[in-house]
Amino acid sequence: MKYLGIGTRVKHPEFGMGVVLNIYSIYYKIVFVEEGEERIPLDTEMEIIEYVEREDDLVSMFDVEQSLKAILQKYNGQTENVPLGDRWKGGTMILKPGVDGLATKELPIETFFHKIVMMRDKLRVLEQKVNASSLDDEAKVDCQQYITRCYGSMTSFNILFKEKEHQFSSK
Repeated sequence: MKYLGIGTRVKHPEFGMGVVLNIYSIYYKIVFVEEGEERIPLDTEMEIIEYVEREDDLVSMFDVEQSLKAILQKYNGQTENVPLGDRWKGGTMILKPGVDGLATKELPIETFFHKIVMMRDKLRVLEQKVNASSLDDEAKVDCQQYITRCYGSMTSFNILFKEKEHQFSSK
């Protein structure tokens, strides 16, 4: 995809003539003659009236956002926001001991869910590291089987996830 540089003049099908003011991760900020400033998605079809090449030495918000995303993905291992199922929001887990006289422990479900998602993400990172390691194939398969069993054990917590694609799977 060819990105427009700051100062590029465009003609938008709905907003008319405009000039690119800045580039962000998912949109251009463009000022239009008739409409004023608008956020236009990067993949929007527009007629280019006068193209200005993006300057390589110019650091835009787009560049900063892309760099931060790459760093967070590399070092944090977490790449997405995983929503808790609506029915669990604001809920509390109550852990009641089986022995009389001991106090119960209450924990916000959101806190517990966050820990579960972190474990899932760390298992994914571990899986990537095993695949990229210099272990022999037999050792890799052995490690993968343990990881798969961990995923299988965690399927009990799938009821907490709002979307099925975020759930644990032993496959």
